Amino acid sequence: EEGGKTGSRAMIGEVRPRELDLVTHSGKTIAQGIDHIGGDSARLDEVRREPNSLAAFLELHVEQGGVLDHEGIDIGVVEGIVGIRRWNVTVSGFANHAGTTPMDIRQDALLAGARFVDAVNRVVRSVPGRQVGTVGRIAAAPGAPNVIPGRVTMSLELRDLDMNKIEDIYQRIHREAEDIGAATGTKFDLEEFYLSSAALADDRIKAVIAESADELGLSRVAMPSGAGHDAQSIAKLGPIGMVFVPSVGGISHSPQEFTKPEDVVNGADVLLKAVLRADGTL
Repeated sequence: EEGGKTGSRAMIGEVRPRELDLVTHSGKTIAQGIDHIGGDSARLDEVRREPNSLAAFLELHVEQGGVLDHEGIDIGVVEGIVGIRRWNVTVSGFANHAGTTPMDIRQDALLAGARFVDAVNRVVRSVPGRQVGTVGRIAAAPGAPNVIPGRVTMSLELRDLDMNKIEDIYQRIHREAEDIGAATGTKFDLEEFYLSSAALADDRIKAVIAESADELGLSRVAMPSGAGHDAQSIAKLGPIGMVFVPSVGGISHSPQEFTKPEDVVNGADVLLKAVLRADGTL
């Protein structure tokens, strides 16, 4: 599931057929992974639910960031979950002998790719806001020390609470890619392979979470979620809310990730009270 939220996205009919053919780090495709753990990847359309079919959805999660831990705050009341879009980026140049090909006539795909990575960072930082952009994967072929790379494959990921802003930043990056390609004699192809829409938390659920934390004498702060969560998909079926608890040192996706047992208890207590409050008011 990591990186895809396949189950919750299937519930809203957002899993695209080609996603099931993506190979994960396990060596299996998404479809094979579903089948391996006892699911049936051929029947995902049967789990789809209709909008407004849920009265409310509340999710408890570790923050995966360092705000709560650094500030010494017990509970995060999530304002919304960022949207995520991902692309496979392919740079096509021409592989040739590194010793006999002059610098001024090379079509170096890795050089173009390096400029693209820098352009992503520059473009994302040039726009006011809390958006983020990442190139998290890159590979050059043929991958020999004495051969100019003729092909580079990369990933591009953009996140923000505003899907329109993500699209605007993507278009800027795409124009940069075209300019880099023209300057280096290479060609860029960007193919989107993942979309998870942004979702705002429901005001009523935020209120019951905040009231529950206050009743328990726990400190709290309103904050966005920079990571994707199942609530993000379920927001298309009904109102959602999320409770964050601290991650020590803000470490996530690492063997060092840790949340103190007392913080887990606090989160569970807030979740329970919030569910009971929501059940009586929504």
